[in-house]
Formats: sequence, C-alpha cells, structure tokens
Amino acid sequence: MTAPARVEFDDLDDLTHRLKLATDPSELDGSVCGFLAAGGRFGRQPVLAVLQLDGDGATPAGADATLLDRLAQQAATQLADPELGFEPLLPEDDRPIAERAEATVAWCRGFLGGFGLAGADAHGKLSEEAQEVLRDLATIASSQLDFGDETEDEDALIEVHEFVRMSAMLLHAECARDPAAGNGTIH
Repeated sequence: MTAPARVEFDDLDDLTHRLKLATDPSELDGSVCGFLAAGGRFGRQPVLAVLQLDGDGATPAGADATLLDRLAQQAATQLADPELGFEPLLPEDDRPIAERAEATVAWCRGFLGGFGLAGADAHGKLSEEAQEVLRDLATIASSQLDFGDETEDEDALIEVHEFVRMSAMLLHAECARDPAAGNGTIH
C-alpha cells in the first residue's frame, strides 16, 4: 500500500477557496500544527469543526474531508519526526517574497490559535524557553513587513522560516512530554 500523496500548499489554496474559508492556506496549516503541537487530537471529529474554522461553502465531505485528514496526519507525522523533517506549508520559493512573508505571518497566527485551542490551560506549565518561543511567534504573527534589499530580505525570511519550523517542533516535543498539556483531546 502506498502512502497518501503529500498535501501541498496549492492543495490547501484550492480547498480554502472551494470551501470559502475565512482563512488562508498557511493559516489553516498553522492552526492544525499548533493544535497538534499543544497536544490536541482530532480523533473522529472533522478538522475544521475542531479548529472552529468555518466557511460559507459546504461542509467538507468526500475528497475535501480526506484532504483535511491527510493534512492533520502529515502534520502530526512531521512534528514527531526524529529527523526534524517538519515543514510548514507555505508558498513555493519562486513566489514573490512579500507573498511568502505574509504567508509566514499567517502561519504563525494560525499556529498560535490552534495551540491555544488545544492547550490553553497548559501554557503556565511550559518551560521558560517554550514561553519565550510563543512570545516570539506572537511577535511574528503581529508583524507588518517592509521590504528593501531583496537579498537581505530573502536571507531574513529564511532565518524566520527556520525559527518558525524549529519552534513548532520544540513546542510539540515539550507538550508531548507533559501529558497534562494535551487537554485538547476530543472524544
């Protein structure tokens, strides 16, 4: 049996438009990752219902529901990857830097929302390092980005991307160690 195809940014972009979601693809991925990083579990509940994201479109069914389930499984697998293979779903590197930077901001916003949904009562139990990471992600999530020198901007975005990537894995690892942090379990 072959593994399901990797969910890509463009898959989520199509889905968010089709379902008329009030979120963009990166924010949706960030929400899923934040929820899982804080110890949340989707169980048999629909991903969008758990994350309290809804749109004006039809409730996801069939291929759309399967895509969301694959997204959640992919994120869970990557966050727990001992080889540090986690990658947030963001636009490809050939897209304009402004688009990629805004998507990174949106991803952080979604991550914080998902993290809060799953582990709001666990925040006080986080290490100082993890609390600082959450504060730094909040700073990124509230950023207004200005662009000047393309090379410097590209280098800065690469650094931010790597920080975001490692932060998600650090928070996931810390919350996975603390069973009390995962009170977002839904039965």
